[in-house]
Parts: sequence; structure tokens; C-alpha cells
Amino acid sequence: MTTFERIKKLAKNRGVTLQKVANELGFGESTLYKWKKQTPNGEYLAKVADYFHVSVDYLLGRENSDSVSDQKDLKKFLDDNLNYGMTYDGQNLTDEEKERLKIALTQVFYKYKDKFKKD
Repeated sequence: MTTFERIKKLAKNRGVTLQKVANELGFGESTLYKWKKQTPNGEYLAKVADYFHVSVDYLLGRENSDSVSDQKDLKKFLDDNLNYGMTYDGQNLTDEEKERLKIALTQVFYKYKDKFKKD
């Protein structure tokens, strides 16, 4: 599997498009697609690895662990539970608020995921 294919798989598992990933990272929209045939710049590759909470070695195919099962479990948990969320004034969350909350909670989870593991 190529670096591009790994990134595409990670994006699909997280439920985001490659264009969204590129935009959120401040890349040009075609940057990730160029990686089908070009070797990515190390700085850009590190940003993508941080975004998906995987190692650069995973993106380069040097290791197989991508924590996809964690990503699917977290996505399902958030999808199941954010439907019941309310704002501080008792109003239902809008779809936009739910998406923002999902992004924030996902980032917190992956930053501290080792602390969430059960012993």
C-alpha cells in the first residue's frame, strides 16, 4: 500500500475527504493527490501523521499499526452519543456544533489515548 493509499484509508475511516484534510492542514487541494506519484516532503508528512495520530513510519509503510479500530470505535461512540447532546441553555446541538465537538473530542482522545487505556 502506498503512502497516498494509507492516507486515503485513514481519511475514509475518520469520515473526512482528502480535500478537507488538505484544507485543515493548510495544504493546496491537490497536494495529497500528488503523492500518488511523488514522494512527500518530510514536513508535510509529519503534519499528516499528527493529524491522523499515526506515525510517519506507518504512512511510509514501515509499520502496520494505524489504530484504525480505535478510530472506528471512537467515531461510533461519538455518533451514538452526540445525538443526545444539548447546549448550556437546553437547546439541541446543531449538526455544525456536533461536528465541531467530534473534532475536538477526537483530538483530545488521540493526544491522551494512552491515559484512557484500561490496565
